Amino acid sequence: MAATFCCLNPQGPGLGRLHAHLLNRTNNNTPTSYAKRSSSWCRESNQEYLNKARLRLFVVERRREASSRCRAEHHEAARGNEEEEDIARVTLIWRAIKLPIYSVALVPLTVGSAAAYLQTGLYSVRRYCVLLASSVLIITWLNLSNDVYDFDTGADKDKKESVVNILGSRTGTLFAACLLLAFGVMGLTWVSLEAGNTRSILLLASAITCGYIYQCPPFRLSYKGLGEPLCFAAFGPFATTAFYLLQSGTSELPITGTILSASLLVGFTTALILFCSHFHQIEGDMAVGKMSPLVRLGTKTGSEVVKVDVMALYSLLLVFGLSKALPFTAIFLCALTLPVGKLVINFVEQNHQDKSKIFMAKYYCVRLHVVFGIALAVGLVAARIITKIFVAKPAFP
Repeated sequence: MAATFCCLNPQGPGLGRLHAHLLNRTNNNTPTSYAKRSSSWCRESNQEYLNKARLRLFVVERRREASSRCRAEHHEAARGNEEEEDIARVTLIWRAIKLPIYSVALVPLTVGSAAAYLQTGLYSVRRYCVLLASSVLIITWLNLSNDVYDFDTGADKDKKESVVNILGSRTGTLFAACLLLAFGVMGLTWVSLEAGNTRSILLLASAITCGYIYQCPPFRLSYKGLGEPLCFAAFGPFATTAFYLLQSGTSELPITGTILSASLLVGFTTALILFCSHFHQIEGDMAVGKMSPLVRLGTKTGSEVVKVDVMALYSLLLVFGLSKALPFTAIFLCALTLPVGKLVINFVEQNHQDKSKIFMAKYYCVRLHVVFGIALAVGLVAARIITKIFVAKPAFP
């Protein structure tokens, strides 16, 4: 009985006295050896109870800590998911705007204006600004209408950054695209009429036509793998040469080997951007029958094509330099962009099979396009400043 009572581990003073009384009575009524054994058993029982109590308290504290940590982690995860959703939304809007791609409006105009300055020493800031704004409007039409017609065919069904998918309105997107095209054409026409240059109007009309048959029904030549040649012609010989002509004064400029060489280089880097934009879209293009070059070639061969294209770009630059179609300053400055070209080759070779990374390939090409175009334009302007006068032989008298 004494052992059973001891297991209660009494805490209050009354129970303590009762416990002592029972122990004393037991000691008086039993032999000494029995009393010692009973007292030892009681102490062991008390110690066991304390140990179990401490263990239960330890377990309870650990559970509380775990529960608190779990709630904190859940809160952090929820906040992280909200931040990821916000980041994803911002990323989608950035991709939909495609701001870096608007360099294809800036580079042809800048190179064409620089070639005109090399030829005449004249430059019109007002015409440059109007032509730049008009070109941006037309590029926006190109991007928006491309999203609309790819939405119609199902090519952009899973493309989250598609403007149609973001806005949820095909009709509104197409209407905005056509409105921007109208304003862009008005600006180009105004400058062409002011310059009195009919050849520039024909060249710009040809460039816009290339953009239309590239993506719009019933042509949709991009679905037949002809997007890159159309892009090369539109932004290279057509647009760059037209901008060169529109920077003339009262008389029409001759179409020289210099402007033709420069326009070919611009068209080359522009087409490379379009080519690399298909790397992460191969599966979607195949599903809707869009036979882009990379659908036909595959990513491995496509990466080799990128390498050949970059090497061909600088080989052409060397040929134009040796033939004196371009001044030495332009050749020298463009040659300094070789590391950027190497960067494009390395990135595509290393990531052509990784869709999450190869998406950035076109932006690497944009860097090459911008850096190479600026170097070319600065080289043309520097040649005029250094030599004071540069008279190129007309390619077409």
